[in-house]
Amino acid sequence: MTVPISSNSPGPIAAPGLFSYPKYWAECYGTAPYLPMSRAEMDELGWDSCDIIIVTGDAYVDHPSFGMAVIGRFLESQGFRVGIISQPDWTSAEPFKALGKPNLFFGITGGNMDSMINRYTADLKVRNDDAYTPDAEPDKRPDRAVIVYSQRCKEAYSDVPLVLGGIEASLRRIAQYDYWSDEVRRSVLFDAAGDILLYGNAERALAEVAHRLSAGEPVSQLDDVRGTAVVRKALPEGWLEIDSTRIDWPKNIESLAEAYGKSPYDYEEPGECAVGKSGEEPPAADKAEPIRIIPMPLQAEARESNKPSYIRLPSFEKVKSDSALYAHASRVLHQEANPHNARVLVQRHGKQELWVNPPPIPLSTEEMDAVFGLFFQRRPHPVYGDANIPAYEMIKTSVNIMRGCFGGCSFCSITEHEGRVIQSRSQESVIRELEDIRDKVPGFTGQISDLGGPTANMYHLNCKSDEIQASCRRLSCVFPGICKNLKTSHKQTTELYRKARAIPGIKKVAIASGLRYDLAVEDPEYVKELVTHHVGGYLKIAPEHTEDGPLNQMMKPGIGTYDAFKKMFEKFSKEAGKKQYLIPYFIAAHPGCEDEDMLNLSLWLKRNKFRVDQVQTFYPSPMALATAMYYAERDPLKKLSYKGRKLYVPKDYKQRRLQKALLRYHDSKNWDLLRDAVKEMGREDVIGNGPEHLIPTRDGARTQQRRGQYQKARGGQWDKRPAGQRKSASGGHSSNGPKAAANGRNRSKPGAKAGGKPGSRPARPRPGKR
Repeated sequence: MTVPISSNSPGPIAAPGLFSYPKYWAECYGTAPYLPMSRAEMDELGWDSCDIIIVTGDAYVDHPSFGMAVIGRFLESQGFRVGIISQPDWTSAEPFKALGKPNLFFGITGGNMDSMINRYTADLKVRNDDAYTPDAEPDKRPDRAVIVYSQRCKEAYSDVPLVLGGIEASLRRIAQYDYWSDEVRRSVLFDAAGDILLYGNAERALAEVAHRLSAGEPVSQLDDVRGTAVVRKALPEGWLEIDSTRIDWPKNIESLAEAYGKSPYDYEEPGECAVGKSGEEPPAADKAEPIRIIPMPLQAEARESNKPSYIRLPSFEKVKSDSALYAHASRVLHQEANPHNARVLVQRHGKQELWVNPPPIPLSTEEMDAVFGLFFQRRPHPVYGDANIPAYEMIKTSVNIMRGCFGGCSFCSITEHEGRVIQSRSQESVIRELEDIRDKVPGFTGQISDLGGPTANMYHLNCKSDEIQASCRRLSCVFPGICKNLKTSHKQTTELYRKARAIPGIKKVAIASGLRYDLAVEDPEYVKELVTHHVGGYLKIAPEHTEDGPLNQMMKPGIGTYDAFKKMFEKFSKEAGKKQYLIPYFIAAHPGCEDEDMLNLSLWLKRNKFRVDQVQTFYPSPMALATAMYYAERDPLKKLSYKGRKLYVPKDYKQRRLQKALLRYHDSKNWDLLRDAVKEMGREDVIGNGPEHLIPTRDGARTQQRRGQYQKARGGQWDKRPAGQRKSASGGHSSNGPKAAANGRNRSKPGAKAGGKPGSRPARPRPGKR
């Protein structure tokens, strides 16, 4: 039941039903109370072995916001016996033998968060806690957990296939810039020696992989599954290669032969030179293959061809040594994100080929309902006793109503992981889960902490036409303006809120997910419903900046949209008789943000009487467009050229520290630094002791320290809530186990401190070359 990975016919691509596979024979064992974590639990269930073992860097919480639980319960529903190895001691292979040898494969995930973001702040300082560990104990997972766990599984059972998944593997499926080692690393498939990598929302791919393996098909033949990446020694015959390995092409691309002699894109049958001196044929891997190659500027020819096609990206070696080619590869990757028109991507690593199949076909509403309707205990495994798992405490009464984000913010990796197509549950499914929370969660008080997803208000918002959506290659449906083909009515969301409030036993439903306010202003009825019933005094939104330059690099709307929403928010709050406030989030040191931009943002904060109480500098997460900007100092949102203007990127510690200090202009610890900086900018006019000044003189500093009436604001690309329920106003990383069931962008963990010590430069951690 494989979905074609290459199609030249326009229009939406259909996929077999997610639950249409014949169930595996082990379904006779039924549903386990908890997925077993020990041999003793397996014995109680009557199992002699596990079919699949999931190894995860998180504590096992049987809740639909935890990736390992969703994937485990989904595989269980397909008839497989699934075990969990949670946060194993990685110093030896013995803990990876705890459940015995799996019959089919090991599923490897770093957890709901990327293990490096989980451990290090944006300033590369080690965090002192881990929200996904009992009692928030740190150091319970290794750096680059996917690689380490895979190596240990291979040591334990060398002949068992390794299936990689989750946010950490998903965002490392091709060569990617690694902020922590400050270099481009190869695909994690090579370092982890994995057999196949599943990226994004992986239920569809996982079902196909599991059933094909259970039918006896070798893992080496699973190279045609959507939503996967594999390593190949040779490429298949009969394909058309679209060469995108370079940036600057001759103006008249048809004159390649004249410009360079024989065109390197013309296929040539091997001649006598292909035969060795002894007359033997060369090895098969060295033979020329019947693959026709055309340059990227002539890719339209591929659409007219009957042959399947793939795009060749610059090789790992090229993007590692040429930052402009890295930005170019990132641009191509993001343009091939629509599951209905994306093509296979190929990237050479040494002598091997990385083959990345197109994204999986999104789940239908009925399939989403079925996944979230699986059995969950909605609590941690009993092995943890009374230990506190902070991530669970924050999401135990929240409900994930949708997946995906079409915002396209450049600093966010949601598109690369979950995709732009919104996948929504039905209202009935959400209501059933709310009733489940009421009846199952110990000590439930009637308070629902959130109804949301990567973004609060994209529920059932999609393109007006399936055909238009299937052909679209836009990076965002809302930037630089809202697409005319996008449905913007929030009617279904408004109805869902009203139905949720009417459930007996539900006293309050909060909306903690960040709001996409440029969409919200299109539907005043929704804003009124939200403000009147679902805001508990404060509403978080993320303008991220005030200046057009940085906002354009972020792919965020202008500050005028924020002002329009603020007026609407205040109007409806007043009508409801409530005093409520907006808490805006901002990012410092984003690529393209100059010191003058941050100064203007600070002046805006001062005029609007905001004081930022938490500051986060830009965190370059793998594969994000803004990370390509950071590394290459070029703008992949535009056509790239070696002769193009370089993009300003605040990289070194002094630059990043200054931009953070400008966000916290009111902090007396920053005033000396800021006085010197604004003088260098020629902006001494902002120094003074009047209400219009930003920084006091040295003599007037004591007076300025007295606090007036100021509102809260927050700085940050990352929220402090765990990935299982972390969202922003524009969407962000979903951070799951072998698939993307959890929400939101990878933000700092609860209690983590982001700031560096004044005057010091943090040592860059070197996690090693695993």
